[in-house]
Amino acid sequence: MTRRPRVDNAGLDAIDWPPAWPRVLDAAFGPPLPGEYRASPEDFRVEECLGFAPEGEGEHLWLWVEKRDLTTAMVARELASCCEVSPRSVGYSGMKDRVAVTRQWFSVHLPGREAPGDLVERLAALGIRVLDQGRHPRKLKRGVHRANRFRLRITGPAAADPSLEARWARLCRDGVANYFGPQRFGPDGRNLVRARALLARGWRKRDDRDGMLLSATRSLLFNELLAARIRDGSGSIPLPGDVVMLDGTASQFSVETPDAELLQRAARLDLHPTGVLWGVGDSVAEGEARAFEATLPERYPGLCQGLEQAGVRLARRTLRLALADATLERPAGPAGGEAAEALLTFSLPRGAFATAVLRELIMQPGL
Repeated sequence: MTRRPRVDNAGLDAIDWPPAWPRVLDAAFGPPLPGEYRASPEDFRVEECLGFAPEGEGEHLWLWVEKRDLTTAMVARELASCCEVSPRSVGYSGMKDRVAVTRQWFSVHLPGREAPGDLVERLAALGIRVLDQGRHPRKLKRGVHRANRFRLRITGPAAADPSLEARWARLCRDGVANYFGPQRFGPDGRNLVRARALLARGWRKRDDRDGMLLSATRSLLFNELLAARIRDGSGSIPLPGDVVMLDGTASQFSVETPDAELLQRAARLDLHPTGVLWGVGDSVAEGEARAFEATLPERYPGLCQGLEQAGVRLARRTLRLALADATLERPAGPAGGEAAEALLTFSLPRGAFATAVLRELIMQPGL
């Protein structure tokens, strides 16, 4: 694929697109074969794992819905319209893909009144199925769900590749590079073009109300850091001065010099090295790990300074993910043989992208 530089009018930190971020499995298996993963919405199924249920009473009506070929924002707008409330009265935890069949919770603030009697029917006519509902005292806030459960169908040469099982087993054993997915950057990286222009003139909330462009910028910088660590061979191995995070939690601690026990825990996926999500504040990483992070403001001074001026707070994200409850199935073909398709099921923590898993298994433009 031809890589072409994309520079906005401000000339701020030109970025080649699409990026050449390395895959982890290429060293052992070579690049994956071409494949498809979203021929129809039914090929990409996602179920939000909230970890708790509505209490049964309160000012907010919570709805467990299934949507098809709709964005989360579209469903939120329809709920607001049907219930005759402000869009701000509708809450949800995570943004789910559009070209997919997804299940997630929404909340609607309805103090002292019931939802319209025909709400379920009106939503169904729009392709939104209400599967359950209940009252709760509080609005559903962003990022409170624990995980997402995926069931994906891949087709094409990659699905028929005899090495697919070996690739999958390696991902289950060693984890997955925690790249932000292509949907974060928009088609052809257009969110980054907009972000560079906005940061060049000074970020204002009215120009980026949901912070999407700030998020795209931080995601790019994180992916660049992760790519550098993978090329170095340290994408899953704690370095001197690294900050590591316990798997499945937000608990983190600094590592002065990794000892044999800590490296063994990393190999078991008990903990993962982390990378910086750029913003205001001083990184606690030191030594070799800090040296990797220091390359970001050297390469992208405008983007890093723009994030700081916007007041984004520095945070950390794991460089690697562990797959939970992972399975791979090959449905039988019409004649009893194997069909050129495979079904993948797995769970990822919130904020992780299924496309990070898929890019290790199939070659497809945009991944």
